[in-house]
Amino acid sequence: MPQFRLPENSRVQPGKSHAAPAGARNVKTFRIYRFDPDSKQKPRVDTYQVDLDSCGPMVLDALIWIKNKIDPTLTFRRSCREGICGSCAMNIGGINTLACIYGLDEIKGDVRIYPLPHLSVIKDLVPDLTHFYAQHASIMPWLETKTTQPAREWRQSIEDRGKLDGLYECVMCACCSTSCPSYWWNGDRYLGPAALLQAYRWLIDSRDEATGERLDDLEDPFRLYRCITILNCAQACPKGLNPAKAIAEIKKMMVERQV
Repeated sequence: MPQFRLPENSRVQPGKSHAAPAGARNVKTFRIYRFDPDSKQKPRVDTYQVDLDSCGPMVLDALIWIKNKIDPTLTFRRSCREGICGSCAMNIGGINTLACIYGLDEIKGDVRIYPLPHLSVIKDLVPDLTHFYAQHASIMPWLETKTTQPAREWRQSIEDRGKLDGLYECVMCACCSTSCPSYWWNGDRYLGPAALLQAYRWLIDSRDEATGERLDDLEDPFRLYRCITILNCAQACPKGLNPAKAIAEIKKMMVERQV
């Protein structure tokens, strides 16, 4: 019978425990993944007791509280705190989401926080998004035109502008792509939900004049067609977008240009 061993750094060890401040009455337990590749130590899960009466209502508020008051070595990304920049994407209680807009009152029991799944970890809750951003760049996320540039602006009707709703709001947080099994197994060649959502956003922009070239670039067994429509991406998106629908629309465009 074959035997399999997990990679060394996938074996998570019990970590340190940090008690709540003296006198704290409203306490919640946080179990947070910790890993520093430079330390040559195995990843661990540290436990923190957080006084909810002295921190804000969101998961990110609690992380900042822990970093400021208990453990300054805890590492995570954050910027806007308004669900706009996508920096604080992580896995909270088994869900890929943005820590800045995920309320502590939505979580029952202990709060378990890990980095986004199936990405290399730079440190603690910070995943390596280099490849993810390179895939986004590969779909040419900008306006491509061939006609003479107008003197003032590229005009667009209200109806055509409305077609971009549900697409332009993507903040490239990677929650959808890192929830997709096809992206886990074929991420080196499959673009994933986030990049394909952005690809569709430019494909249907009435001002863009490179539709054929964009579709040619996506005509590949892996770049587009690894999607099997299990809708993990739509469920994971913290902005309420539907990448699976956008991918289906691209496939439809592929068929329509052949008939």
